[in-house]
Amino acid sequence: MRTLIEVADIFRTAGPAYRSSHAGHLGLDQLKVMSAVETCRTAALGGHVEACEDCGERRIAYNSCRNRHCPKCQGAAARIWLAEREADLLPVGYFHVVFTLPAEVAAIAFQNKALVYDLLFKAASETMLTIGGDPKHLGARIGITAVLPTWGSAMTHHPHVHMIVPGGGLSSDGKHWISSRKTFLLPVRVLGRLFRRLFLTRLNALHDTGRLAFFGPLTPLADRCAFLRHLAPARRKRWVVYAKAPFAGPEAVLAYLSRYTHRVAISNSRLIAFDVANVSFRYKDYRREGAERQQVMMLAADEFIRRFLLHVLPRGFHRIRHYGLL
Repeated sequence: MRTLIEVADIFRTAGPAYRSSHAGHLGLDQLKVMSAVETCRTAALGGHVEACEDCGERRIAYNSCRNRHCPKCQGAAARIWLAEREADLLPVGYFHVVFTLPAEVAAIAFQNKALVYDLLFKAASETMLTIGGDPKHLGARIGITAVLPTWGSAMTHHPHVHMIVPGGGLSSDGKHWISSRKTFLLPVRVLGRLFRRLFLTRLNALHDTGRLAFFGPLTPLADRCAFLRHLAPARRKRWVVYAKAPFAGPEAVLAYLSRYTHRVAISNSRLIAFDVANVSFRYKDYRREGAERQQVMMLAADEFIRRFLLHVLPRGFHRIRHYGLL
């Protein structure tokens, strides 16, 4: 059933002016996403006739764009993916672990999405596998399903990796299962220190080989000394790895996965109002507690579109990855 307001409505109404005013500054991938969202399930993509086998009633159903950034297309894709993943669940408790990039690095990540998002996946997964395999901690080969959201609730740029991790793993000889404690998997401070070291070491290597690009306010970071000065605060601060309480069973794991695996920056259900000039939507303010956490934000249509397009991923980039046992 169609919601009252959709991202597609905002793109169709405000998109032409946005493209015109930002001509030369929008990437091809962003333009393709805008076009896909605008034309999804409209006559522009063609359609087919659906008929009821009982009463014979017919209706025209327009085709979907199937773009992974489209709010309308991801619901069906998520249901199919979840059905396929259900058989992979192990009969153990599952933990939820989150790795987040500090602001100094997130700015670099935005201008180098493919490289730095990939590095985020690799550094976070290697951190978990290394500490999980250390006999001083769990001493087992663990499994990980990792998902990359790049947004906060208000659609700002906030790259982080969510992980679902079984509570235990295989012994080094692969012959028996080693269980974690019921409410504790791995020490987050140890994880944070190793994650910081792995990530920054490899980010420096990318800079040394000239693979990072810098634009606008970040242009001076092409200089090695300026780059190191920019990262100095990130080297000194604690990188927070957040481990949530274990899930309450396989059903809760699947419910979580359904919210993140095929999610886009904002769902149509969060939209409240659109009056051509402004968009209002619901978001969560995590600095507040209880009922105060749910807030409403109003943005100019141009700013809404800009924030949505911040989260267009590079073509072919895999935002769901599996490691270790999985």
